[in-house]
Amino acid sequence: MFDSVRNNKKIVQIILALIILPFAFWGVESYIGNMGGGKDVASVGDSKISLAEFQEALREQQDRLRPTLGGRDPALLESPELRRAVLDNLVQRRLLDLHAGGMKLAVSNEQLVGFIASVPQLQEDGKFSPQRYEQLIAAQGKSKSRFEYEVRHDMTIQQAIAAIGNASLAGRTTADRWLAAQLEEREVSDVVLRADAFVAQVKPAPDAIKAYYEANTKKFELPEQLRAEFVILSRDRLIEQTAVSDEEVKAWYAGHPERYKQPEERRASHVLIAVGAKASDDELKAAEAKAADVLAQAKKSPGDFARLAKQYSQDPGSAPKGGDLEWFGRGAMVKAFEDAAFSMKEGQVSDVVRSDFGLHVIKLTGIRAERSRPLEEVRAEIAAELKAATAAGKYAEIAEGFSNTVYEQPDSLAPAAEKYKLTIQKSDWLRKGAAAPGPLANAKLMAALFSDDAIKNKRNTEAVEVAPNVLVSARVLEYKPAAQQPLETVEPTIARFLAHQEAAKLAAQDGEQKLARLNKGEKVELGWSKPHAVTRGMAGELPPDVLRAIFTADTAKLPAYAGVPGAGGYVLFRISQVKPYAAEGGDPPQARAMRGEYARLVAEEEMAGWIASLRTKYPVEINQTVLDSKEER
Repeated sequence: MFDSVRNNKKIVQIILALIILPFAFWGVESYIGNMGGGKDVASVGDSKISLAEFQEALREQQDRLRPTLGGRDPALLESPELRRAVLDNLVQRRLLDLHAGGMKLAVSNEQLVGFIASVPQLQEDGKFSPQRYEQLIAAQGKSKSRFEYEVRHDMTIQQAIAAIGNASLAGRTTADRWLAAQLEEREVSDVVLRADAFVAQVKPAPDAIKAYYEANTKKFELPEQLRAEFVILSRDRLIEQTAVSDEEVKAWYAGHPERYKQPEERRASHVLIAVGAKASDDELKAAEAKAADVLAQAKKSPGDFARLAKQYSQDPGSAPKGGDLEWFGRGAMVKAFEDAAFSMKEGQVSDVVRSDFGLHVIKLTGIRAERSRPLEEVRAEIAAELKAATAAGKYAEIAEGFSNTVYEQPDSLAPAAEKYKLTIQKSDWLRKGAAAPGPLANAKLMAALFSDDAIKNKRNTEAVEVAPNVLVSARVLEYKPAAQQPLETVEPTIARFLAHQEAAKLAAQDGEQKLARLNKGEKVELGWSKPHAVTRGMAGELPPDVLRAIFTADTAKLPAYAGVPGAGGYVLFRISQVKPYAAEGGDPPQARAMRGEYARLVAEEEMAGWIASLRTKYPVEINQTVLDSKEER
């Protein structure tokens, strides 16, 4: 079973991305811990999902999504939809966990060690780096045993998923039909009947404006606002305050000579004649003949190698640069290429070399012998590393003290600022539920600022970690409660909105009338756009309703017409030509990619069905009251 995981990583990764939260390397805490007492959010079979476990997963997901919010309402991070999505992920993980346990799936110590050693982020010069491993675990704030337990558990679940992924097969006939529908091309012109052209015909009545105001009073509330002062304790600021002596730099350099060894590097140019691993004999013979011709020319005139690469090479990255691959060390190139390059003399042209990419003719253009980087070259690098290490230790020491100070002396931030040499900063007016700037853009911190205690008593908030190694405490300076804007203030805004709304209806009516006339064969004077090709599978940013209208239009007789409300009015489409998809000489790259997408969709459907069957085997019950509660533990 483990072999199938290793040999089918692509499909497993796709399915994992579809149904579960990121794995341990990206910081998700264990999902089977904390199963003790307290309120449970859900049960899966006989297994419980605790409130603490759910809240931890929710915080992790909020931290991942927060940078993507932009200026949108941070309250989205507390929406019922997000809370339910996080719980669904936990339920699915628990189902997979129970299934893996029932199947007696396991990962041996050797498999665990092999997987961790193979992760590129944990390697240095192509080899596993214990130091990088220690740094990763330290950054996640976990013990090594905890981290390895989580990775082992995730690998076990991958085994269970792989069995379903490997069994997923997309039929050729259905895939062909799907591909034909996706790549059918329709030549389309359009014209937009904009609502703005009808606004002059509309004048909302005062009663309508008043009725809209009374029915939507929440829309015209000014939310609570406040101004705050705050202090930031960050590891980066401590780095700025940290000094490293020249003696410390020299001692580090002397104690770690292996860190500053630069292995031998080589520079080469090549001409690539692309040929796939599954190429036919005829294709291979043609490629070999072409490579042999390039080789003969290169041997005869080595000085013309750059011209030959530009003329013949099928490597789009290096061909425009005369085949130049710049400097590389061992492990950077495929083995066959590397073996050839590191066995050559400078200026030498190789014989034809076969790799997974095709046939190469290589010219070695430079050699850099192994050397130790001198102290002067790495002085700044060492100083920065020592400062970061010192600051990290200092931050860990004082973070708790900072948190205690703002809590124990709640009426002012000055004691914490003085004790830790921090600057008290002030915010502009902050609206409840709106995006806050900079370090204040944290849902937990904003919730603390808008709490009754912070507003009424002007007390410091707790120290909130707004980013890794960044703590912020804030205090309310001024506060404005929510207020209803009077009708007189918002009347012009409502009038414009209602006028545009009614104008859009008139534009849609006009569009539907024109569409009916066009479909009857009547002539309608319209300013059609220049025709452009549209396909379902490569529709870009076209909305689904537009695609649906274009591709459900009856094209038995051309031109055909369709229309949809949109673009602030109504959009009409004229379909002047239909080109069915026909693969001549095999699928082009786009079609091959779409076949892969179809296989992914089939795998997703089968995975969803399998998960549904697990829900039957292990019944799922949701405690909606606990799920909806914002209680913290």
